Amino acid sequence: MNHRDFDALPDKVSIHLNDTHPVLAVPELMPARRRARCAVEGGVGPVPARVSYTNHTLMHEALETRPVDMLGRALPRHLRMIFDINADFLADLTAAHGHDVELMRRMSLIDEHGERRVRMAYLAVVASHSVNGVSVLHSELMRQSIFADFARLWPERFNNKTNGVTRGAGSHRPSRPGRPARRTPGTGWRRNLHELAALREYQHKRDFLDAFRSAKRANKASGRLRRRTPRHRHRPGRAVRRRSSACTSTSASCSTCCTSSRATRRSSPSPMRTGCRARIFSGKAASAYVMAKQVIRLINDVAAVVNADARLRGRLKVVFIPNYSVSLAELIIPAADLSEQISTAGTEASGTGNMKLALNGAITIGTLDGANVEIREQVGDDNIFIFGHTTAEVADIRAQGYQPRSYYASNPQLAAALNAVRDGLFSPGERGRYQAVFDALMNWGDHYLLLADFASVEAQQRADALYRQPEAWTRSALLNVAGMGLFSSDRTIDAYAREIWKTTPIRLDAASVFE
Repeated sequence: MNHRDFDALPDKVSIHLNDTHPVLAVPELMPARRRARCAVEGGVGPVPARVSYTNHTLMHEALETRPVDMLGRALPRHLRMIFDINADFLADLTAAHGHDVELMRRMSLIDEHGERRVRMAYLAVVASHSVNGVSVLHSELMRQSIFADFARLWPERFNNKTNGVTRGAGSHRPSRPGRPARRTPGTGWRRNLHELAALREYQHKRDFLDAFRSAKRANKASGRLRRRTPRHRHRPGRAVRRRSSACTSTSASCSTCCTSSRATRRSSPSPMRTGCRARIFSGKAASAYVMAKQVIRLINDVAAVVNADARLRGRLKVVFIPNYSVSLAELIIPAADLSEQISTAGTEASGTGNMKLALNGAITIGTLDGANVEIREQVGDDNIFIFGHTTAEVADIRAQGYQPRSYYASNPQLAAALNAVRDGLFSPGERGRYQAVFDALMNWGDHYLLLADFASVEAQQRADALYRQPEAWTRSALLNVAGMGLFSSDRTIDAYAREIWKTTPIRLDAASVFE
């Protein structure tokens, strides 16, 4: 041993809590410190190491809590340590702010309302010297909402570290923007994503844009992707040769899909009038997540009806690829032209799928939520399709009382799509199959205000209009790739290392790596 006690441990070890799942590390470390007879110091010192915490969600229901009774039976020692940490914290809080019972109730690590539960996220905040969100918007909302009291108490602890993605699995291997990029000077972008900014110089070079478009077309025609496309009555996989949208918010996107199918049936048979669209969905649902499974079933039922309709053939196709995974992402993301990132503003912490899709030449259509805000800043307003309510507007709608039926009554397109789902157009063998989905959107006070953001239909029309100008669309897609330097995971990891973990890189020469 190099040290007799744990006093030097914070200078040697950093422990990072990635969300609330590993928070039991905090009480786990307490006995070691006590055995060493190290005094527990206030603030950031209840454990003998430098602890930091990354929060990944703003939703209270997703912030992990554990029943006190369960922890008492399974982990009594850990529960005792949590009680001790809470007692020390509340004593310090009282000393600083007086005996404010309401404040103590709100900030206590133990939720005493109803079944007593340990607030694991609060334990992470109290134990950590740094608390960060994963996008600029998320980090700001985190300070204003779920951790508002803690942010007022310790403003210096709170910071932002926007997520990043790797380019190894997200760029030149599956989608090969490297093919056209190899026509440009140098390949340094493979190590430094910021060098993709040089692609802006090629936005008016027609031969380069043709090569870029050809690479995207080749990804659509990939035999591997076509083999993963579910078989319908006509040729499997055929639609992914067309313009492809990767959809991430299933119920809302399914509604616009129903609307698109109705509008396309009524329009001129010329594909160029309405656009050729393959809407690609993928996902999975936990066994107990009943509504998610219903929505997945609805998408597959919509696909069966749409893909069998001769009036829509060659103009609209719906594809659901089951059991979404990294391997599927490597096939779907490179083929996508349009990246649907349509979470209600203020609910998505960051997202990385939006970054991967933009890096692979898909234009984002989405709300001002999560990292979409920063993507817009990097690619420019003209190279992204933004719609829907802002975070402040969402808060106002909730404060005034969300009335979904008012949107239903005032928007004939929306009403027609929801009626089609409710009345069994997509489930003719069981007309009432999706009554619960309709009721959830109309009667149960939908938390995500999906009907209020149905304006995505208008944004889809703007996307259609641009896609009918191939050179303009490709230029916009190229500028999306060129703007992705900020979203490199190397940048994110470097920020964590320098600003939170307080460490520096170890410089190794090539020979020493293999010794």
